Amino acid sequence: MINWNTFEFENPSFLWGLLLVPFLIFWFFYTHKNNAASLTVASVKGFQLKKSLLPQLKSILYVFRLLAISALFVALARPRNVSVSKRTKSNKGIDIVMAIDVSGSMLAKDLKPNRLEALKKVASDFVKKRPNDRIGIVAYAGESFTKTPITSDKGIVSRSIRSIEYGQIEDGTAIGMGLGSSINRLKDSKAKSKVIILLTDGVNTAGFIDPRTATELAKELKIKVYTIGIGTNGTAPFPYAKDHLGNLMYRNQKVEIDEELLKHIAKETDGKYFRATNNLKLKAIYNEINKLEKTKIEEFKYYNYQEQYRFFVLLAFGLLLLEYLLRNTLFKSFI
Repeated sequence: MINWNTFEFENPSFLWGLLLVPFLIFWFFYTHKNNAASLTVASVKGFQLKKSLLPQLKSILYVFRLLAISALFVALARPRNVSVSKRTKSNKGIDIVMAIDVSGSMLAKDLKPNRLEALKKVASDFVKKRPNDRIGIVAYAGESFTKTPITSDKGIVSRSIRSIEYGQIEDGTAIGMGLGSSINRLKDSKAKSKVIILLTDGVNTAGFIDPRTATELAKELKIKVYTIGIGTNGTAPFPYAKDHLGNLMYRNQKVEIDEELLKHIAKETDGKYFRATNNLKLKAIYNEINKLEKTKIEEFKYYNYQEQYRFFVLLAFGLLLLEYLLRNTLFKSFI
C-alpha cells in the first residue's frame, strides 16, 4: 500500500517519458482520421441500420495501451516508500555540577526579581539544553551541601533548582566549601569531561576550606571550573533586616565580588570567568557555557524501503492483456 507521506522516486528522470503520451494521443487521432474509410451513396433508405456502441468504443483499446506505457515509465522511476528511524549515541559524556550561592546577598534586587530567582530560571533553562549529560546541584552559603547528586534525570534536577530558597543553611559565603563539595561529587566520575559551574555574588567569608586549595584539587582531578560573579557594578538594593510583619527591608549597598579569586579558579582549571550584571547577561553566560561544553553525539539513520514499482508493472501488464483480449474478441470485427 502506498503511503503518500513517505513516497519518493529513486529514478525520477524516467518520468520525463510521460511527455511522450500527449504526442502519442495526437498521433493516434491524426492517423485515425486519415485512415478512416468513407463511402458516398445517394440514399441509405435501402440499408437496415443496426445501432452499436462498439465502433465508437474501440478507441478505448488505445487508451489502455497509453495507460500501460505510462505505468511502465512510472515503474522505471522506481516508486517507493521510505521510513527512517534514528538512533543517537553519546560517546563523550559530560558530568556537570552547578554550585549555587544561596547567601542572603543573593536576594539583592539588581537582577529581577532578585539574583536568586533570576539564577534559578536561567539554570533551569540550561538543564533543559543538556539532555545527554548528568547534572548535580550543590548549594552553599556559610556552609555547603549536596542538593542533588549527579543524575541523568533532568526532572529531578529541575525540581531541585526550583526548590532552592534562602535560609536553608547558615548564612555567609563559603566559596571554598561550595567548590570542595562540587569536587567531591565529581572525583569518582567516569565521565570523559567533568565541569563545575560556580556562581557567587560576594567574597569568601566563611568555611574551613581555602578556595585556592580546592582549586588545586580540581586541577589535579582535571575538573574544569567556570566561575560566574553575579551582581551589578556599583551599588544594589540589599536586604538588611525584616520589618514587624516579617518582610525584608532593603537599602543600597556597594556590590563586592572577589573577581580576582574567581578569575584565578577559572584560569587554573582551564575554565573561564564571567560577570553577570543583569538578567540578559546571566542568560547569555549560561548559553555560552552550553556552547563551550558540547557533548559529542553520533546520530545513526536506518532507512527501510518498500518498493512500489511491482504494482505499476502488474498494472501495465494487466492493461496490455485486457487490450489484447478485447482486440481479438469483442472488437475483432471492427479493427
